[in-house]
Amino acid sequence: MKKTFILLYIALVAVSCKKLDQKPMDTATPEAVFNNEKGLQLYTNSFYNILPDAGGVQRGDAMSDFAARRELPEFIRPGAYSARQSTGWEWADLRNINYFIEKCNDPAVPEVTRKNYIAIARFFRAWFYFDKVKRFGNVPWINKTFQVNDPDLFKARDSRTLVMDSIRQDLDYAIVNLLKSDDPTRTRITKYVAYAFKSRVCLFEGTFRKYHTNYNLSTTADAWLQYAADAAKEVMNGATLNISEAGGKDVAYRSLFTSKAPVATEVMLANVYDDAQSRYNDANWYWTSATYGDRVSLIRTFVNTYLNIDGTPFTSKSGYQTMSFLDEVKNRDLRLKQTIRTPGYSRINGGVRDEQPPLFSYTFTGYHPIKWTLDDMYYDSGERNDNVMPILRFAEVLLNYAEAKAELGTLTDADWANTIGRLRQRAGITGGLNAIPVIADPYLKSTYFPNITSPAILEIRRERGIELVFEGFRFYDLVRWKRGELMDQQWNGIYVTALDQLMDLNGDGKPDVYFYTSRPATQVPGVSYVNVGATSGTVANPYRLSEGNKGEVNWLYNVTRKWDDKFYLYPIPEADRLMNPALGQNPGWN
Repeated sequence: MKKTFILLYIALVAVSCKKLDQKPMDTATPEAVFNNEKGLQLYTNSFYNILPDAGGVQRGDAMSDFAARRELPEFIRPGAYSARQSTGWEWADLRNINYFIEKCNDPAVPEVTRKNYIAIARFFRAWFYFDKVKRFGNVPWINKTFQVNDPDLFKARDSRTLVMDSIRQDLDYAIVNLLKSDDPTRTRITKYVAYAFKSRVCLFEGTFRKYHTNYNLSTTADAWLQYAADAAKEVMNGATLNISEAGGKDVAYRSLFTSKAPVATEVMLANVYDDAQSRYNDANWYWTSATYGDRVSLIRTFVNTYLNIDGTPFTSKSGYQTMSFLDEVKNRDLRLKQTIRTPGYSRINGGVRDEQPPLFSYTFTGYHPIKWTLDDMYYDSGERNDNVMPILRFAEVLLNYAEAKAELGTLTDADWANTIGRLRQRAGITGGLNAIPVIADPYLKSTYFPNITSPAILEIRRERGIELVFEGFRFYDLVRWKRGELMDQQWNGIYVTALDQLMDLNGDGKPDVYFYTSRPATQVPGVSYVNVGATSGTVANPYRLSEGNKGEVNWLYNVTRKWDDKFYLYPIPEADRLMNPALGQNPGWN
């Protein structure tokens, strides 16, 4: 912050020079911006850059417990991350917002109009600060534009309570004063978008306070959970939204992420890409390239959480631990085949559609994602995608409501049916849609949440993981639930019954992959050959099978990962602490 304002001071000195005091005729003065609605609208458009871009949305879960990738994130590798590498302590967007709020007071503009645009600014200030609190915990609360000699430039961080209360107050102001309740383009901030975001913020804070008892804020957790439930209920009761089944249940879920325009039935806020405006994203390139992206793949431990189509746990099946890929993906929650490649998935190459198995030239585990990619291979090379990137969906609002009510102990059967039951219905699941479960799933409890006894909370967490997979929620869900230890999981993949055999992964009669310790002299065209021996050339091989000559494919099995509770917060960047020692440092990062 100090650097920013030193540069500002230099700029002010420069423009005060005698020979530079002529104002260009086309310069927009503050009066020209703030004395008419068009100026306010143009100014507030700059705030939308705070929203996550395509990379921030579709790559948001690249560091999570269910994602295997090319390399272990440095953040969770012992000794690999420190305050010197830390980022995210940038404040220019906040100054832009605060400047607008201070200047938006010209009586030439009707008060109701001014309040509408201030509401947009305060919504974005809440968004800005929520990101900061999630990342760093305590941060300085700043609601003014600093001058270069302001002593508050060197203030200490404020309490979590003050900052979170201020975020909630900003959102409440936005909810009251935003004039739009709906926006058909799904690209603008509206009253119901503010309610939905409030449900996200308050659920995070309520569960964080409940499970992180070391903050001594657990007595206030229920109040925040109630705020979350109330905000979500406003959307559920007032907005004209639903869970989309456009195109049928076999495609409806994935269509939300491959559509060229927001599916307005369900999507509330989106980042839109448009061929006509030459605005593209790189989703296909990232998710299909062997060299460009992180080669993110789901792990088997998480895939096991997808229910059978009848609503029973897959892990209740006898022999699920050694089931082949072809068998394990049968008769499952329809979102599985709309999230990863399964038998029947096909792609278009030169206008011809052809079945495509999971490709081990991309996937490390066999669970090859398709959620964000377009089927036409034309999009695979470079930044060509024009599919929409949802930022906020009605499905999340339902999940927020269900979780908040379950944590409060006030969830009813009707609540369940209208939230979790509704999402599972779209996924083709036939059982357990109308009543709160009464038996805790032993797999979920032992593998994921051993301290949770409520069957409802366990199932809501299952549903949240599946519905929002690869949308950027997972790491901070683990943070607020205080389950960072799940980041230590082995990155496991499909079960291989034996070495040195051709495997058909999509049931089309053609071999797709071959696991070996000694590469065969002759290879079959179109087959991926994966070395699971002790070495790969002259270095240790990062692949192995869990049982020696058979078992789950394990990727990066030889790389140490160890969760430390200090990872629940990022460190304050060292350079910023040197400029302002009053900031202090988060626990464990000194």
